[in-house]
Amino acid sequence: MSIRPRFVLGSALLGIAAIALLVGGALLTHTGRRILLVLLDDTPTPAAATTVRALQPIFDGLDATRPQQPVVLQPLITGVPAPTDVAFVPGHPTRVVVLSKTGTATLASTTDGTLQPWLQLPVATTSELGLLGIAFHPDFEANGRLFVNHTPERPLAAAATVVSELSTDPHTLSAPSHTADLLEVAQPYPNHDGGQLAFGPDGKLYVAFGDGGFRADPLDAGQDRSTLLGSIVRLDVAQPGVASAPHDNPFVDLPGARPEIWAWGLRNPWRFHFDPRGRMVVADVGQSRWDEVSLVQRGDNLGWRLREGSHCFDPATDCPTDGLVDPVYEYGRDDGVSITGGVVWTAPGPLQGRYVFGDFGTGRLWALQLPERRAPTTDVLALGRFPINPAAFARDPDGRVVVADYGSGAIFAIQPN
Repeated sequence: MSIRPRFVLGSALLGIAAIALLVGGALLTHTGRRILLVLLDDTPTPAAATTVRALQPIFDGLDATRPQQPVVLQPLITGVPAPTDVAFVPGHPTRVVVLSKTGTATLASTTDGTLQPWLQLPVATTSELGLLGIAFHPDFEANGRLFVNHTPERPLAAAATVVSELSTDPHTLSAPSHTADLLEVAQPYPNHDGGQLAFGPDGKLYVAFGDGGFRADPLDAGQDRSTLLGSIVRLDVAQPGVASAPHDNPFVDLPGARPEIWAWGLRNPWRFHFDPRGRMVVADVGQSRWDEVSLVQRGDNLGWRLREGSHCFDPATDCPTDGLVDPVYEYGRDDGVSITGGVVWTAPGPLQGRYVFGDFGTGRLWALQLPERRAPTTDVLALGRFPINPAAFARDPDGRVVVADYGSGAIFAIQPN
């Protein structure tokens, strides 16, 4: 099953829209290759005329029998095509960067919805390839460093995920310039790329990789520590332009294992998050039956493709379980088809302390109470089903959560009733 089929549909049209944004651009090069960055006209433009309205929840299916906390989705930003990630800019509480699959990063205002093209990466967009993640350095307000996860525009046979470091003036938010490509991982198929990157409470940069596709992990990458596919890696980026495996990574001294690996056994981690306690929360998209949320620690094996969630996959019965970490929450196809991981709501109110996430295919949103220990839980609130494709979540400076709708190009503020 292709878990992001809508990434394919309409991608050519979105590519045309992206090209139309290249106003007054200048292409940069790196070591002689035409790879990275097209700078854009930085003139702010008013929010696009739109008919996006507030969305009311529907409770049906299994959600009709769950505890409920109705929320309204209030449009905050509109007019950004195919959003894949959202990040509030440190030191600028009303500015947010929205990534588009087609390679555009847009600076948007949460006060009036003004959109400002910020950068354009020439990216491949087949299937799940594209511009997929952004992370600001913990000291961004002083050093202006930021990092992106993208698949450069290349022939499909040469497809790869590249993690690049950029820099900007942290005060004026000038168009970012290229510092270095820090990590490159070949992608054997155009799906299951992962794409999230985020700094942990330890100041290290974490990057999520899917198993590389196609389906059912034909390369068995999930259980192969000689590849970064199917893993979350941990990098030391203390020195600008350089990434290395920290000496305390779990497999640094294991022969044949990639020293960058922090955790493995993943299929397609579509978003991870560090909760207020510093725990890594990973949402992994399943193959045919189960999507999962896990609390992930150093050296963990999440089990793919031996298992899908806590259930045997290959082999279908009597699969090995020793050393595998169970999810704390999983849901089946009665609820959805493709999990999108979220963030913990920290603002006061009925969702405080809960992990807000959703399903890309069904538009359902939930709020999970993460357990104190790594044990299965069913303490989840149904927030409603909406006519959206939630592709990313982010927490604003006040601790409230927003969600990006891949279909409409809108960023919605989640407002509890």
